[in-house]
Amino acid sequence: MKKTLYLMRHGQTLFNVRRKIQGACDSPLTELGIKQAEHVRTYFKNINLDHAYSSTAERSSDTIEIILEGRLPYGRSKSLKERNFGTFEGESEDLNPTDREVHRTFFVPYGGEHASETEERMVKFLTEVMDKEDHINVLAVSHAGASVQFMSHWVHPWSVLKGKVANCTIFKYEYENQVFKLVEIIYPDLDNNTFEYQEVSY
Repeated sequence: MKKTLYLMRHGQTLFNVRRKIQGACDSPLTELGIKQAEHVRTYFKNINLDHAYSSTAERSSDTIEIILEGRLPYGRSKSLKERNFGTFEGESEDLNPTDREVHRTFFVPYGGEHASETEERMVKFLTEVMDKEDHINVLAVSHAGASVQFMSHWVHPWSVLKGKVANCTIFKYEYENQVFKLVEIIYPDLDNNTFEYQEVSY
């Protein structure tokens, strides 16, 4: 039986605005971030979610609480957290290496995670979640980098992504036989109070 996972990024945060590297550390949602989460709540209004999960970061749990508005409880897991960037946490985003391959290993000598470590924990946790018999339509709120690393296990991210993962972007996956297939990317358009839908085929 095909199941559905909605994996999404949290709303805008203070560190996003200040262009600070934000991985294992945290910062609160901005007013815009709260409005983004409220907008996404309208997307899920008519979707029969049966389970929901969030990373342990406050920015993610606040986002999911706004979306769910008490309609069902949710679990929290460190496995959904953003990649740890070591001593670069909280520093300027200008220090990020621009080469994607370099970026995968760059933070390891500074106490950070290899990109593959983030990928492995995301895949392991979400596979375990979706393997549960009563988990049919699941929402998981995570982070941009972690979501891209998860995606990279199933499809090359930059062959489908239009650019950086905007706040509250939703990745819709079909799940069957322990395989996730990305079928759609939903981009919230707060200015026009709507959503842009990108079908994915590969």
